[in-house]
Amino acid sequence: MLTHGGDIFGFARRYGAEPLDFSVNVNPFGMPPGAKAALERAATRAGQYPDPLYRRLRQAIGAHEGVPMDQVVCGNGAADLIWRVVLARKPRRALVTAPTFSEYESALMWAGCQVERHALDPRRGFQLGEEVLEDIHPGTEMVFLCNPNNPVGQVVGKELAEEILDRCQARGALLVVDECFLDFLPDAGELTLKGRLADGPGLLILKALTKLYAMAGLRLGYGLSSDRALLEGIRGAGQCWPVSIAAEEAGIAALEDRAFTRKIVELLPKERERMRGSMAGLGLEVFPSQANFLLFHTRIPGYGERLARQGILVRDCGNYPGLGEGYYRVAILTPEKNDRLLAAMETIGRELE
Repeated sequence: MLTHGGDIFGFARRYGAEPLDFSVNVNPFGMPPGAKAALERAATRAGQYPDPLYRRLRQAIGAHEGVPMDQVVCGNGAADLIWRVVLARKPRRALVTAPTFSEYESALMWAGCQVERHALDPRRGFQLGEEVLEDIHPGTEMVFLCNPNNPVGQVVGKELAEEILDRCQARGALLVVDECFLDFLPDAGELTLKGRLADGPGLLILKALTKLYAMAGLRLGYGLSSDRALLEGIRGAGQCWPVSIAAEEAGIAALEDRAFTRKIVELLPKERERMRGSMAGLGLEVFPSQANFLLFHTRIPGYGERLARQGILVRDCGNYPGLGEGYYRVAILTPEKNDRLLAAMETIGRELE
């Protein structure tokens, strides 16, 4: 099973202190203040069972996304919903890109599905192209599309995304679009496939409060679909209480704070491009990204370990299909923290001179 970033506990056991963590792509400003206050209030209700249909949360998500609440399903993070939709549908053949988020293939493989990979070309910056349409065969039953793609950061344009959806619908395949990082982008409204939900079954959009609202530890994700049977299947493919009272209350409060996300969306592009230019200036091969993280490659052996010895944790992407040794991903944090990463990278360069 592929590992993920964020293992600050294992890092602390090995190096004696928690790291400056660039391995997870979470908003660096923390949770919205209102969400923190809601979380504290929720502690007084810890003796109660959560609402198994999380009605208030679905209503809040529906209002936030502009869809009816009966088109919303929630889970213990987006990863939970990935596993649930696979278990609900039990596809025999599915398509993923390579590289992409590992949970798609992990869930599909555990369900006994034949997984086909559409390889992305590093010479094109791992940008998805129209040739992916040729890999959606008559026997393809599920397609996963990550937009922006993790760990690459490249966006799938609206026209191509709609062509992929049209091909999936023509083949009878379910398209699962992971938009967990899309709201970090200023033009998210122009890229989302939400406008196609009304077209009927065949589309599930996944989102999460994990990244944008810095709620990774609370585990809260949601899916959007107009396919009632699919949503019922997802709800039934797991335990009865996928969302805790704490996660529900914090999630509702977070969605109400529109001003909070504006600061993040305004900071991200400028800081990402500053980081990309600085890292390239240090001799690293940094790939184009429109997300809140950067993928880079280096020929320096043990680069992640060298950073770890300076107290910095990055995501080693060597175990991603389609990547390999020397590939790493770093989140875009605050300017001050980013400067610490750049200083550590510069130190590695000086040591090897």
